[in-house]
Amino acid sequence: MRRYQIAAIPADGIGPEVIAAGHQALEAVQRREADLEFDLTYFDWGSDYYKSHGMMMPEDGLAQLKAFDAIFFGAVGAPDVPDHVTLWGLRLPICQGFDQYANVRPTKIIPGVNSPLHGVSVGDLDWVIVRENSEGEYSGHGGRAHRGMPEEVGTEVAIFTRVGVTRIMRYAFRLAQSRPRKLLTVVTKSNAQRHGMVMWDEIAAEVAQEFPDVTWDKMLVDAMTVRMVKNPRSLDTIVATNLHADILSDLAGALAGSLGVAPTANIDPERRFPSMFEPIHGSAFDITGKGIANPVATFWTASQMLDHLGETGAAARLMRAVEKVCEDGVLTPDVGGNATTQDVTDAVCEAIRSENI
Repeated sequence: MRRYQIAAIPADGIGPEVIAAGHQALEAVQRREADLEFDLTYFDWGSDYYKSHGMMMPEDGLAQLKAFDAIFFGAVGAPDVPDHVTLWGLRLPICQGFDQYANVRPTKIIPGVNSPLHGVSVGDLDWVIVRENSEGEYSGHGGRAHRGMPEEVGTEVAIFTRVGVTRIMRYAFRLAQSRPRKLLTVVTKSNAQRHGMVMWDEIAAEVAQEFPDVTWDKMLVDAMTVRMVKNPRSLDTIVATNLHADILSDLAGALAGSLGVAPTANIDPERRFPSMFEPIHGSAFDITGKGIANPVATFWTASQMLDHLGETGAAARLMRAVEKVCEDGVLTPDVGGNATTQDVTDAVCEAIRSENI
């Protein structure tokens, strides 16, 4: 029996709704795969926990999570709690505390989901964005001085280390090497940011020497947004800094049809700690409780989790079910349908149950 212990943190907004959907899909996969079992343990951390305890998770939160095989995360953020409190109180401490330095965000047009790009269809947009997830612009260094005074100062220090840049660059080159096109685009803003970004470019050129079979180019981040919209077929694997990839991956999700179909994996490639898997869409309080949240991103995220755990067959089975359901037109309102979260979930679970292979 292959048994995996999964820590589930639904957290805020639509997080509980989509994690519940993801749990149902994992149960359906489990019933189809021989000797496979998932044990999900739920943690009630998040904004409600903060309002009761003054913190987003307990002080020993990381210690509680460390023994799990993976973390299945919903969304963080609430209208009555400052965003920097929710982010730095839960998600970022897990990412940084477990050195999940590779944030991996695949994007493709799923059959049945229309891209807003004219003339672009399934197969024309199939990317993986690799985001440096441990330092850069989100290092958390800086401060405020002279608060409330005319001379008030706020500093936000971006930190780039040779170790951090080299390891994410090697991860991105290896990933590009594993994909059919063996193509990598390195994104920076080295014309204006002449220290950390220039170092990023230099290290990319150094690491490229280790991967002679990978074709690579580099783009300034502003020009990259144009290329993503105007020439999506020219891209495949993309690596960028913490901030740049955060923004570009939201654009990528929108170009693929909706943030509701975009997944994320926060990976510790050395497997010293559990990796964390979350949909990209955020807490979406405007639709919380309406039963219309798109669970596709969570299903795709669960597929990433399965793949990371070595269950490649189960991961592929789940994604085949998702693509079949979307192609059949069972879609939530964000992608032009009228199905509910549960409608899509039921259809995906049925597709898993009824698949002939």
